[in-house]
Amino acid sequence: MTDSRYPIAVLVSGSGSNLQAIIDAAEKPGYAAEIVVVISDRPDVKALDRAATAGIPAEVVDWSDHESRDQFSLAICDIADRHKAQALILAGFMRVLAPVAIDRFTNRIINIHPALLPSFPGANAVRESLAHGITITGVTVHFVDEQVDHGPIIYQEPVPVLADDDEGTLHARIREVEHRVYPRVVDALSCGELVVEGRRVVWEGQ
Repeated sequence: MTDSRYPIAVLVSGSGSNLQAIIDAAEKPGYAAEIVVVISDRPDVKALDRAATAGIPAEVVDWSDHESRDQFSLAICDIADRHKAQALILAGFMRVLAPVAIDRFTNRIINIHPALLPSFPGANAVRESLAHGITITGVTVHFVDEQVDHGPIIYQEPVPVLADDDEGTLHARIREVEHRVYPRVVDALSCGELVVEGRRVVWEGQ
């Protein structure tokens, strides 16, 4: 670590556009978080290139190298601990962490989802939203618990579904919101502004 900012690990699986949004935010004066490691469950993804360009250490924890979800999750936690990360930030990470990870980083794992939870959880939220014919979708940032896309909601913002939207155009507009919102929530977590009270999250100072 180069300063007293809050150390975070960012978990990725693909292009890393939300990772890039956090990298860009962290370059600005006063930002509370510092990415100390990027962890991918896949080799050769663009997110790893983004980490390298930014000079951030990166490691791969390949799902196929582990016999169980517990072992996979523990390997990720061990890497985060080795880099002294205090929180896990899921940014397009497509694996479900086991309860052992939730226990080690209680209320210190957050995820971003391209729908207004609890509607349309899971990996195909944008496609399912369009198939359902909804007119409003959005972005949800939430704490991670033992269930998929289920933990206490930190922040939500609506995104309209246009009549001519397809999966690509809708997802692109959702990502614009994600890239603006996620760095703000990461900063709030890093400042200790997020207080979990059961299913409710109080964002102090908002």
